[in-house]
Amino acid sequence: MAKKAKTSAGREAGRSDLLQLAATIRESAQQIWLAGLGAFSRAQDEGGKVFETLVREGRNIQRRTRSRTDERMGHVGERLGKAAGSWSKQATQSWDRLEQAFEDRVSRTLARLGVPTHHDLSELVERIDALGEAIESMKRSGARRAARKTTAAKAPKA
Repeated sequence: MAKKAKTSAGREAGRSDLLQLAATIRESAQQIWLAGLGAFSRAQDEGGKVFETLVREGRNIQRRTRSRTDERMGHVGERLGKAAGSWSKQATQSWDRLEQAFEDRVSRTLARLGVPTHHDLSELVERIDALGEAIESMKRSGARRAARKTTAAKAPKA
């Protein structure tokens, strides 16, 4: 029976502690609620003034931010312009190297297939022109000889 008395006394003490804790929590919640109502009331009374002050400060911050941003953007624009020029130059050089490599490969392939190059054709045209001139020269000298023979044949022998 002694055990039952100790257990019920412990339960009563635990309930008392829980009730006291609940009362403390209720009182704290009530105070928080009242503080919130007070803050809301003050915000309504002074809200217009605070709002106008915040708008003025916002405008000032915006002006300062814009001027700093414009200044920095000018510097960034200059840097980007220089970088773009450098990138363009590098791209052009890379493209030129790629184009040259392509031309070299095509030339080697055509040479392996036996296709004459522009240089080969130019040399051939020069040789044909030289042969044409030689033929014309021979024709002229042959015509002169024939004319001499004809003149010599027509001329009476003395």
